[in-house]
Amino acid sequence: MRFETLAVHAGGEPDAETGAIAPPIHMATTFRHGPAGERQAGFEYVREGNPTQERLETALAALEQGEAALAFGSGMAAMTALLESLPAGTTVLIPTDCYTGLRVLAEEFLPRCGVNAIATDMADLAAVDTRLRAGAHAVWLETPSNPQLQLADIAAIAALAKNAGAALFCDNTFATPALQRPLSLGADVVMHSTTKYFGGHSDVMGGALVFARGDTLYARVAHRRHVTGGVLAPFNAWMTLRGLRSLPARMSWHCANARRIAEFLAGHARVVAVNYPGLADHAGHAIARRQMSDFGAMLSFRVAGGRDAALAAAGRLQLIHNATSLGGCETLIEHRASVEGTNPVSPQDLLRLSVGLEHADDLIADLDQALTG
Repeated sequence: MRFETLAVHAGGEPDAETGAIAPPIHMATTFRHGPAGERQAGFEYVREGNPTQERLETALAALEQGEAALAFGSGMAAMTALLESLPAGTTVLIPTDCYTGLRVLAEEFLPRCGVNAIATDMADLAAVDTRLRAGAHAVWLETPSNPQLQLADIAAIAALAKNAGAALFCDNTFATPALQRPLSLGADVVMHSTTKYFGGHSDVMGGALVFARGDTLYARVAHRRHVTGGVLAPFNAWMTLRGLRSLPARMSWHCANARRIAEFLAGHARVVAVNYPGLADHAGHAIARRQMSDFGAMLSFRVAGGRDAALAAAGRLQLIHNATSLGGCETLIEHRASVEGTNPVSPQDLLRLSVGLEHADDLIADLDQALTG
């Protein structure tokens, strides 16, 4: 079945009781069972699982071509559940350019679980191989990365990890399975902040893990979710399921807009550099062409004149909103260094852009007037 068809129908069987095409929302927090705890319909308590959430998990597993999926209350909840389920003594390699939440998790929380994270340039396969041979147990990829849109060769790193007996995890939030499927390239687990492109409308929070195999790692993470309570609420699951139905169509328009804007920015006198894998001079362009069907709708660019010039340009925007998050219908811009806390690592002249579904001409006009002042 083609991806576009799968996105519409996965987990979307008509309701058995009423025949409704739109799936019902089961808002119940508890389910009737027998006097000795015998489950009558497979459910017991919402934290362990519920019918609406399971529909979403079925769809997510199908879209990422995995055997099993787990939905969570946020992307960070999903990421934390996986990494904190690793045995004490585990060493995991994480990208040098990555989401701030992962960096903070690695620095402040994972050590309490006995998990050691080492920042590694994932474009340097020799460095990855050296650290795997030195005893690293897992690799966490983020490709394209946040916010500098760096690319990692998933298949190549999967081969290195397999040779070393290590696991490979991949954050696929920026690309989504509409553009990239890490499990088919050798990854063991894919993570999503479903808040972003799956929801698609900036109105629902969630996260997910999709597992290549329903193995002991899946069971361990599922048990942790049950006990610690990171489950996705039924209404959020329903909203996310509704959002993913239009994912292929939205991603196509997102990507078309992003290509035009990246090309415009690359030729602008007030822009020093553009980070977008669809540009031929991007360091990861060849990798992106190999493992992605399109180049995504996220980009970042550096403004001539440094931090003050970047903030001034962002402040002059009229159509594009200054806001955190990404993947919604509206285009958002963010000065990443300003939101990374007390120890920012992003360049001070960098602005990250989540390209939305407006007409590209209107977005380009707004960026042009903001940059030229």
